[in-house]
Amino acid sequence: MSLPAPCRLLELACQGLLKDEASAIAALESLPMELFPPLFVAAFTGKHTEVLKMMVQAWPFPCLPLGALMKDRQPDHEIFQAALDGLDALLAQATRPRRWKLQLLNLQKKVHQEFWTVWSGTRTDACSQLEPEAAQPMRKRGRADRSRAGPNPPLTPVQVFVDLCLKEGIPDESLSYLIKKVTERRGSLHLCCKKLKILAVSKQNMNILNMVQLDSVQDLELNCTWKLSTLKKFVPYLGQMGNLRRFLLSHILTSSRTTMEQEELCVGQVTAQFLSLPCLQELCLDSVSFLKGRLDQILRSLKSPLKTLSITNCLFIERDLRHLSRHLNVSQLKGLSFSGLNLTSVTSGPLQLLIEKASPTLQNLDLDECGIMDPQFMDILPALSQCSQLMTLSFCENPISMTVLEDLLRHTVGLSKLTRVLYAAPLESYEETSGTLHLGKLAQVHAVLKQMLQKLGRPDMVWLCASPCPRCGDRTFYDPNPILCPCYVSV
Repeated sequence: MSLPAPCRLLELACQGLLKDEASAIAALESLPMELFPPLFVAAFTGKHTEVLKMMVQAWPFPCLPLGALMKDRQPDHEIFQAALDGLDALLAQATRPRRWKLQLLNLQKKVHQEFWTVWSGTRTDACSQLEPEAAQPMRKRGRADRSRAGPNPPLTPVQVFVDLCLKEGIPDESLSYLIKKVTERRGSLHLCCKKLKILAVSKQNMNILNMVQLDSVQDLELNCTWKLSTLKKFVPYLGQMGNLRRFLLSHILTSSRTTMEQEELCVGQVTAQFLSLPCLQELCLDSVSFLKGRLDQILRSLKSPLKTLSITNCLFIERDLRHLSRHLNVSQLKGLSFSGLNLTSVTSGPLQLLIEKASPTLQNLDLDECGIMDPQFMDILPALSQCSQLMTLSFCENPISMTVLEDLLRHTVGLSKLTRVLYAAPLESYEETSGTLHLGKLAQVHAVLKQMLQKLGRPDMVWLCASPCPRCGDRTFYDPNPILCPCYVSV
């Protein structure tokens, strides 16, 4: 039986200091800054809230990455409140504390986790890049320096970074407390948010949005059912997000009472905001009703080349695809998704041109459920064969034949980075009378493809068939046997 590893001397020292909280608090004034992180971790683990509150006020680094300690757990409200109370007490002081350096309280869970391992001694790095100033020895100021220093400048605002997900109902206890503190310290405490999700429209959520420093938002998801008129009210917020890198817009509906002139005005106001987003790299439009025939308005407003473009489950016409193929800047495009667009009646020329232009950089291509048939697929095969960086290709639920599948394999087998292909069950895999998928026939198709890959020297390329489950409609994968969805497993 293996024995647990003994505690390190540093851990024992922190635990001993925390046995007397009053002494621990008194020691903060002279505690070497290298001991602050391990002592903070020990206080966090032991829920010594008073010590944590005072440590926030004496924190000798520019950033306190508290969220990294929470990781995947829900934040303990007592600890969360103690940190904010310490920050509040710090901001209430008229003069800057002697060791004050804190500029940012980071509550994001998946950033700066290396900070705690560096200072705990479990890694040998000299210092985290998060605190470049901390690695430099503090220079003592002489009398002449102090005499010329003058009064302390006003305290700069402290930033609190948190990922926000605004949903239905009342915000949880921790978010409510954070909003309360930001409201009370408006001007000296800034609420910043890199990832913002809005899943419900409510007056309460919009009030929270008014608290956020909008230029801090880099990833925005509007993932709720909005009328176009509601989206119009959000337009002023979007225009202030000058550092936005990813934007997902989903489920925007048009009302039957909206006139064509009103719709044109709303769409123009929305798309014009893209002129204020010079950093935008990923644009995802899903189930957006106003897109049909107006894609050129968005393209005209894009200030920089996109790395990812996803237009899914929207109404589309050939003119939109022509605009994309001619005017989209594809110099940096890595991801392209048209899943759920009906391209059956669209000529293949624009799609072929778009793939061809993006071929030097394209890594992921999704053409699921586009209604693409054999002639269209055959037309785009030469363009696909030029995509030297392509890593994944998905074209599930398109009515194509086994002949096209074999041609696709021959055209793409030379793409060394292409390792994953999700393909539609070919027409030959279905029963002629009932139109249902025949697993035995599909297994034969998969065996043929696998044998071809072996002969062509690409056994590393994985081909998976994905088709909707006949029971629930969810996607079921076949390799060559079905990887069953939960409704089969539960039976």
